[in-house]
Amino acid sequence: MKMLSAQACQLLTRLAYCGALTATISACTGETESPSSAAVSSSSTLASSSALAAASSVPSASLASSAMSISNTFSSVSSISSSSSVPRSSAASVVDAKLERGVYTLASRLSGKLLEVANASNADGANVIQWPDLGGPNQRWIIREVIEGYYSIVSVQSGKALEIFEQSTANAANVVQYDYWQGDSQLWRILDLGDGAVQLVNRLSEKALTVAASADDGANIEQNTPTGAANQIWQLNFLGAVDGPVEDKSETNGAENHWEMTGDTFTHDPTLYLEDGTWYQYFTADWIGSKTSNDGRNWRDTGRILPGEFSWWRNYVPDWEPANVWAPEIDRYGDRVWMWYSVSTFGSRVSAIGLLSATSAAAGDWRDEGLAISSNNSNNFNAIDADLAVDEYGDPWMTFGSWNSGIKLTRLDPLSMKPVGQLYSIASKDGGIEAPDVVYRQGYYYLFVSLGRCCAGVDSTYHIVYGRSEKITGPYLDKNGNDMLNGGGSLLDGGNDVWIGPGGQDIINTNLIIRHAYPASQNQFAAVLISALNWDNEGWPRY
Repeated sequence: MKMLSAQACQLLTRLAYCGALTATISACTGETESPSSAAVSSSSTLASSSALAAASSVPSASLASSAMSISNTFSSVSSISSSSSVPRSSAASVVDAKLERGVYTLASRLSGKLLEVANASNADGANVIQWPDLGGPNQRWIIREVIEGYYSIVSVQSGKALEIFEQSTANAANVVQYDYWQGDSQLWRILDLGDGAVQLVNRLSEKALTVAASADDGANIEQNTPTGAANQIWQLNFLGAVDGPVEDKSETNGAENHWEMTGDTFTHDPTLYLEDGTWYQYFTADWIGSKTSNDGRNWRDTGRILPGEFSWWRNYVPDWEPANVWAPEIDRYGDRVWMWYSVSTFGSRVSAIGLLSATSAAAGDWRDEGLAISSNNSNNFNAIDADLAVDEYGDPWMTFGSWNSGIKLTRLDPLSMKPVGQLYSIASKDGGIEAPDVVYRQGYYYLFVSLGRCCAGVDSTYHIVYGRSEKITGPYLDKNGNDMLNGGGSLLDGGNDVWIGPGGQDIINTNLIIRHAYPASQNQFAAVLISALNWDNEGWPRY
């Protein structure tokens, strides 16, 4: 085979990535521009895309199928430059991938080791390295298309995106994680290099994600000029799909609308779910109570969803009182319906949040998914009152907590729906705070909480307040600019002469609020209240 000189190889590489040439470099000697990359291999294909060249100088090469079936993961289109001095038969097609939004691992062809955030760090600027597969959330990445042809790669654990350090365009610039902001330094083109492998090219720098020429554990990840060498080739392994953003059904200045409730109206700490035209309500009761309705207004009791306690509960709450399971929260994420619930005792921080899942609410085939998070008297928080929050990108979070140091927030693994990463404190209040609910609407995250004394009939002082933030992690400010972490909160529902102690709320699709309250005419059981949740011209909630 005829060998090309280093200079000729480098020239062909430059021409190919400038969109001037479609060619297969069959052999090269010497080094290319990247000081840390090997010479272009005999199987590497360099090709130009006329469509890409018009919009960007990012190189376009072929995209591989992932470790899963390509038919399940990719939809792709081919684009080959017609202005080539190389016969078309010798040039491979350029393929722009359409990856399914989901969770992936990325394994280096050079080493077989996974791309990971070093030391499972949650910090901005944390280094990215390669390491053997340990199954940790710092080795799993959410890949989603941000603009056509460009993807963000976000750590499951930290929620931070793969980025070029200080937005450098230089060879050997370090790759780190940083807060997700969708800038060009966080966007990547995913290109096929054949044989089930891909190359990732940064939109800002037009350089490829590269292992720093080592197969060692902990070898650094950097960027370098694309060459197609083994240390720039990655195997995508698709682990599962994730959801997109939640639908916003809210109205601005909509009409006040309190739904008239009939039938079995008893409830406490209710959660509401609509599936195929049927409304499902779940609430605090022996083994988690359930009701259904055809219209959300006339309710009938449908019994308890659990047959009894799970054996692991008493590992975390030894003094738990049989049958009483608190504050369920139901929602669909991915291809399953999920339910969080609390096992606890009054006046104690010895608590556990458990997780169930089912194929659907109608099927009711609830499966024990085990512990989500627990607390004990050594913690400054209480693991009760969990609620699912989905951010503007479609990533799941869990907010929870009561009294003590207040309301907490943590990321969830989008496949297991279990907590990963750090705990954030987002609200606190002397005298009691609980039942958090976070929803995203038109550029803001809204936090609703219940304050005051619960569960005391007409002597209850429960009431619902709220604040908002531009980031899901806070700070949440009320209408007067007071931080909810310092006791702030604007009143949404303080009760009236008909209903006392409203709280334990759940917000559905930004347009409905369900909660319990005590009828002032009797001092017995709490009843369900459902109202339309509307918004004023300044983006504050009301009903």
